[in-house]
Amino acid sequence: MEYSLVCHNLYAFSFSPVKNKLFLLGIMFLLWAYMLYSCVGYCATMPSLVVDNYRGKETGSVVGKRIENNGRVDLMSRLLPRPQPWVDIESDYDEPSVRTSSRDLLNNDIDAYRGAEDWDEMRGEGQRAPEPGAMSSFSNGSGSKKLPQAIIIGVKKGGTRALLEFLRVHPDIRAVGAEPHFFDRNYENGLEWYRELMPKTLEGQITMEKTPSYFVTREAPARISAMSRDTKLIVVVRDPVTRAISDYTQTLSKNPDIPTFESLTFKNRTTGLIDTSWSAIQIGIYAKHLDNWLQYFPMGQILFVSGERLISDPAGELGRVQDFLGLKRIITDKHFYFNQTKGFPCLKKAEGSSKPHCLGKTKGRTHPNIHPEVVQRLRDFYRPFNMKFYQMTGHNFGWD
Repeated sequence: MEYSLVCHNLYAFSFSPVKNKLFLLGIMFLLWAYMLYSCVGYCATMPSLVVDNYRGKETGSVVGKRIENNGRVDLMSRLLPRPQPWVDIESDYDEPSVRTSSRDLLNNDIDAYRGAEDWDEMRGEGQRAPEPGAMSSFSNGSGSKKLPQAIIIGVKKGGTRALLEFLRVHPDIRAVGAEPHFFDRNYENGLEWYRELMPKTLEGQITMEKTPSYFVTREAPARISAMSRDTKLIVVVRDPVTRAISDYTQTLSKNPDIPTFESLTFKNRTTGLIDTSWSAIQIGIYAKHLDNWLQYFPMGQILFVSGERLISDPAGELGRVQDFLGLKRIITDKHFYFNQTKGFPCLKKAEGSSKPHCLGKTKGRTHPNIHPEVVQRLRDFYRPFNMKFYQMTGHNFGWD
C-alpha cells in the first residue's frame, strides 16, 4: 500500500504540467546559449574570410589596405576599394616585320599583324587577359560587364593612346587599359571571352576599348557589325607622312639594325616607285581602308579625330568625342597643361590619381632625319588618297 502511494506521488510529480514547461524552457535556454556562443566565435572570423575569399576571386584588384589604429583594425578600410595607381601602357603594337609581302591594299592580310606585341606582352605579361584600367572595375561587385558600345579602331601612331587616356577621365567612360586585339587576333575565342575582358559598368556608363590595328584588318568591320551594328567607331588620323616616319621610329627603337627609312620606302629609288607593301606606307592610305568600313557602317557612326589637333587643342577634340558619344562635356581645358619638354599635352590629374601625368617615355621620340626629297615624294604619293579621304569624311585635315 505504501509502495503504491509513493509511486503515485512520483508519477504525478514527474508529469506535472508546470514542471514540464520549466524543463523545456531550461533545455531551450541551454540551446540558445550554445548557439550564441558558436555564432560569436564564427562571426569573429568573418571579415578575414570575406576578404580572403574576395581576393581569391578578384586577381589583381585592390581590395583595401589594413590600417592599424591603436591596435584595432579599421574594417571599412579593408573592404572599400582604393583607386589603382596610374600605369603607363604602350599604345601601339610593334611592327611584325620590316616588310610585308606585296598584296592588294584592299585585301590586307590580318596575319601581317599577328606577330605584333603589345607593351604588356613585352613586359612578360602577354599570357594574362588585359586588366581593366584604374577605377574601371568595382571591387564591391556592383555593375556588370558589357560588350563595348564604342571602339577606337585606329590608326597606329595616330594618337590613340592619348585619346583613350584623356577619355578615361570622364566618369561615364570605362575602358580596357591594354589592347584586346579581339577582332583581329583573338576572334576565335568568342564574344563571352571578349566580354570578360571588359570593365564593369553601371547604367548609363559607356564601355570602350581601343586596338589601332582594327582599321587595317579586312575582317574587322564585318566582325564588329556582327557584334552590334550600333557600335560607335573612332579613328584618330594623322598626316600619313609623319605617321609613317613615326611608325619607322618605333620599329627602329626596338631593332636598330633595320634598313634606312629611304630604302624601305621605295621599290626603286631611281624611278621613285613607292613600296606600298610596307605596312608603314599602306596604313596611311586611309581612303582605301575606310572603303571597307563603309560597307558595314554608315559614316554617321564613325568619328575622325585629328591627331594634330589632339596635341594642339586636346580639349577641343575631346569635346567633339564627348558629343559623339552622347556624353556631357566634362573634360575641358582645365584638365590639361602642355609639357614643353615632351611636346605633348598632359593631364593635370590622371584617372585614379591626384597628381599630374604625361604619357610614357616612348611618346615624343626624336624622329630620324629623312631626306627632304623622300618626304616630298611621299607627299606627292599620298596627295590623291588624302583628297579622296577629305571628300569621304567631309573634313579637310590640312596635310597638304
